[in-house]
Amino acid sequence: MVYVFLADGFEEIEALTPIDVLRRADIDVQSIGITGKKVCGAHSICVEADKNIEDFNEKEVEAIILPGGLKGTQNLDSSDFVKSSVNKAFNDGKIICAICAAPMILGKMGVLKNKKATCYPGFEEYFDNAEYIKEAVVKDGNVITSNGMGSAFKFAFEIVASIKGKEIADKIKKEIQY
Repeated sequence: MVYVFLADGFEEIEALTPIDVLRRADIDVQSIGITGKKVCGAHSICVEADKNIEDFNEKEVEAIILPGGLKGTQNLDSSDFVKSSVNKAFNDGKIICAICAAPMILGKMGVLKNKKATCYPGFEEYFDNAEYIKEAVVKDGNVITSNGMGSAFKFAFEIVASIKGKEIADKIKKEIQY
């Protein structure tokens, strides 16, 4: 199961694009509302998360996705649930994904230590002993980072390729005229 953690202020495209693309690839993905099922994005688009944090099953985790959006990132960063879930998944070798400002969380947690990563420009200051790469999407081991909303499709395709293979990612690209 791939879990997308949503907190108020999330960047809508950075959360919903991966959910859509992963579902097109027949990957089980669920959104988790950090503060409840109704979560409102940075541009006042409110969504109903699939599950609450009480429904999160750490034994099912294949990957965790953290969307950006400044306020959403700050809200994710202030959640002990988010940090403990990411830490456990990372230590278990699961795929950890963050886009835009959200790689800041991984940097502060030490998840990016000795890894290459990207983020929205300016948030690399939070990278602890990580190498900032000025690219749209960077994968290093089990960590996938992306620099912002404009790279949401590339980010999603990298996640699909990591879970189901490049062929499936390329198939979805073709189907959606990417």
